[in-house]
Order: sequence, then structure tokens, then C-alpha cells
Amino acid sequence: MTQPVPLTFDTVTIRAGQFSLTNLTFQIPAGAYAILMGATGSGKTTVLEAICGLRSIEHGHITLGTERVDELSPGARGIGYVPQDGALFPTMTTRQQIALPLEVRGSSREEAYRRAAELASLVQVEHLLDRRPQGFSGGERQRVAIARAIAFPPRLLLMDEPIGALDEIMRERVLSALQTVHEHTGVTTIHVTHDPRDANEVGSMRLELKEGAITTC
Repeated sequence: MTQPVPLTFDTVTIRAGQFSLTNLTFQIPAGAYAILMGATGSGKTTVLEAICGLRSIEHGHITLGTERVDELSPGARGIGYVPQDGALFPTMTTRQQIALPLEVRGSSREEAYRRAAELASLVQVEHLLDRRPQGFSGGERQRVAIARAIAFPPRLLLMDEPIGALDEIMRERVLSALQTVHEHTGVTTIHVTHDPRDANEVGSMRLELKEGAITTC
């Protein structure tokens, strides 16, 4: 298990075309489960992309623990990322999806598949290990994506609307899986959502992105 670390934004400026976020400054403590809320178009996904290296920052520093990561490649940051649609590979089984991050980091196939089975059980998708994602429900896709994101394991877990498109039954199943993952790993987490219930049910802190600034609620 990776030791939890804090995330720090120090006067970070991010630009995306005509859109910008300026001088963002905040900290998420080690092991916290942070809920990031904000209106559509406020820049929540842009913040996640800057953290994991999919978008460059113009100014400031992003630090994980004591290490500045904003100049590192995405793969060197040690971050797990679950995008809105899960982004599963259509030609891979669940076992292969979850094992992939371990194999690309040098684990043997045997070890990677063993770990994949453990994580599939953790998020309750072990019955899908030998199936490809065609026909999976939204909740099943998200749980597989979550297991894949924590496979290596990460220093920070980022999730962009992981339950936003799910019905109530699937929402509860994925929320339960998220609680289990956090209890099991203790990984510092940012969960983007529009639903204040998420903050009440799984969050240990709440951040709000409004008018280009992030505040702790």
C-alpha cells in the first residue's frame, strides 16, 4: 500500500483556449476524500487534467507530498484517473483492463492477473473478469475503471463524475465500491460531482470551484 500524501496547489494558473483559472491555491490533506463541486463549465475537469498531466499549467506549482509534479510526464506522477465514461478498451477483458497498468510497469502477467482478481473482488466485478465491456452496465464499467485506476497503486486518485450518469441502484453500488476502495487503500482522492449527496455520503472534505477560485466548504 502506498503511503497517502497531500496534494498542494500553489498559485496555479491554467489556460484552455479563452478559458482560464488563475492563482488557484488549496491543499488536500493526505488520505482525504475530497469532493470537488462546481457549475457546468466552471473548470472541474480542467483541474483534474492539470493534476494528472493531460493539460499544462502556465504558472505556479502542483505538489504531491514533497515532490513537485507539474513538470513530470503523466506516467511519472503516480496518479490514477477515472474519466467520466470509464474509457475501457473494447478488445480487452476485465482481467486485462485491470492488469494493464501493472504490466506496463514491469509486473509479470501472473502477478498482474493475481492483483486484477483481488481488485475485481474488492469492487464486486469478479464475475466479469473474463468478459469484454460490451454489454456492461454503467455501474459495472465504472467499477472496472476504478479497479484499473488503483492497480499500481496510485499516490492520488482522480475521478471525474464517476456516478453522474447512473441510476439510483447503480449509484449506490458504485458509491459503496468507492467507500470500500478508500477504506482499503487510504489513497488521497478527488471526486468531481454535481450531486451534494456525494459529499455527505463519501467525502471527508468539500471544495467548490466558482468564478475561477477554489474554496473549502
